[in-house]
Amino acid sequence: MSTTDFSPPRPGRRRLRRPVALTDRPATRGSRRRPRRQRSARALAQAWLGRLVERRVRRKGIDLTELTFFPESARLPLLRNGVDPVPELAEQRARCPVARLDLPMGLAVHLVTGYEQARAVLTDRDSYSNDIRHLFRDAGPGSTADVGGLGFTDPPVHTRLRKLVAPEFTRRRLDRLEPTVQAIVDRRLDELAAAGSPADLAEHVSWRVPMDVICGLLGLDDADHEAFVRLGTQRFDATGGAAAALGAVSEQKRILLDVVARQRLAPGDGLIGRILQAEGDGISDDDLAGLVDGIVTGGYETTASSISLGTMVLLRDPAHAALVRDGSPADVDGLVEELLRHLSVVQVAFPRFAKQDLELSGCPVRQGDLVAVSLSGADRDPAWAGSEPDRFQPGRSTDGGHLAFGHGMHRCVGAELARMELRIVLPALFRRFPDLAVAVPEEQLPWRGLSFVYGVEQLPVTF
Repeated sequence: MSTTDFSPPRPGRRRLRRPVALTDRPATRGSRRRPRRQRSARALAQAWLGRLVERRVRRKGIDLTELTFFPESARLPLLRNGVDPVPELAEQRARCPVARLDLPMGLAVHLVTGYEQARAVLTDRDSYSNDIRHLFRDAGPGSTADVGGLGFTDPPVHTRLRKLVAPEFTRRRLDRLEPTVQAIVDRRLDELAAAGSPADLAEHVSWRVPMDVICGLLGLDDADHEAFVRLGTQRFDATGGAAAALGAVSEQKRILLDVVARQRLAPGDGLIGRILQAEGDGISDDDLAGLVDGIVTGGYETTASSISLGTMVLLRDPAHAALVRDGSPADVDGLVEELLRHLSVVQVAFPRFAKQDLELSGCPVRQGDLVAVSLSGADRDPAWAGSEPDRFQPGRSTDGGHLAFGHGMHRCVGAELARMELRIVLPALFRRFPDLAVAVPEEQLPWRGLSFVYGVEQLPVTF
């Protein structure tokens, strides 16, 4: 079946975004970038726009809501060849694990690609802040800057909010959800089978399983699922700059504010309702909506991408497919951990801003500078991962653990939930469909271009 046969969306299907230009997306294996003369007009236009933005910033200050394109100099950690970071990222790490990127908006950014340096930044709560409100002229309640959530807050607010949800996401507490997750997986695999071969694994399984799980856990209505799927992708898409992504964040938060307001009147039996019953007026609608927004986003988009990309990686080698299908629970655990490291679908950690002048691996960082940690770069650092960091190797022995979920106090609160879903869905998928195969060559898959959460929009499979 050709990709043109597969692409037209059926009613209710996730529609692909308009393909971005080749300058905005990673080159896949076997592809070539456009000749320089074909890209010159676009490059000149972006350079001209960058100069306009820079002049405006100098006059009025930075406002991310007005940044409608993603600067060329900041794209390196978002570019990939298939599932692999582009070679330039490894070359940058070999030259210096901390490098300054000069952006056309007057904001100094330091890109961290080394594993040791990444862990140091992610655990240092005294030297860095995650609060981004200073990058907006309007940062009051209800503004675009009021994104909320755990990832953009500092202690003591972060500490107070995380304590409300962290107990729900321990491995021991999540064990009670395992039968529910298994039932969701079985139902979605039934739907994949009913769709007939070939079918889109992303549509029937990858997107649906984590959304069903997280919405059930939180107590969200099924009617909100489609909006969360759409907005979850848009908020991580950097092709339209910060303006488009922040618009999606604001829209999703408005939906969640409505959910919180309804449940404050009649609390449901999910996590939202339990928090409202326990805290009452002690937590504001804004704080709870921001907290839930982070859980929905972190618990859905990243796991969905890991299911699709993980399936594709496992299908490259029959031995790996057999291991996930027939291996012991310990084998599957090791395989899942290596998939998380190898894929690192969350490409860059939440931004950190230096609270004071400091030095990071010999690189001077000034107060207010942004430090961006490349999680995909750090997880492929040979100084930590070994001599073949780009190879998928189940059971890889490393100390300290991968950074796919981040590290330190901002480590993903739903990490154990994501692990549990992958440990259930991947073996079930390969046992149910022993002849599973990707229906098109990898280079023809609709890879995401500039996205902070990497993935594919569709994964056509035969079975």
